[in-house]
Amino acid sequence: SCSFAAGALSVEREATVDAAPDTVWKLVGNFNALDVWHPAVAKSTMKGAGTKAGATRELTLGNGAKINEKLTAYSAVKHSYSYAITASPLPVKNYLSTLTLSPAGEGKTLVKWSSTFDANGASDDEAKKVIEGVYDGGLAKIGSTFKK
Repeated sequence: SCSFAAGALSVEREATVDAAPDTVWKLVGNFNALDVWHPAVAKSTMKGAGTKAGATRELTLGNGAKINEKLTAYSAVKHSYSYAITASPLPVKNYLSTLTLSPAGEGKTLVKWSSTFDANGASDDEAKKVIEGVYDGGLAKIGSTFKK
């Protein structure tokens, strides 16, 4: 069994989206749907139930690189899930992330994507830039998907 310690670095990105949390959750709440809403992910393959901790997904990126992730917590009620990276070419280790939706008024949603991790084979700044890029790419796509 793996125990996941919190990394020393943290990144948090957020975006306000023109749709209600229940609607946005239909897109992002599926643990196996990153290939649908993240431009960098070409394919997602899941083992286990994506609503239960312990489920895993293998993401294949556009360049063929693979990232393996494990679901650590999931709440449809809170519109939130957390996951850990178990293997990846990204310059991070001890990576734990949470994606959460909350009401932002006027039928909008605040999408928050955050993580803690340690740099691995890169400087702290480089590691943070990579993760910020991942989040910004995904959040921009969610935003454009629901533009009214």
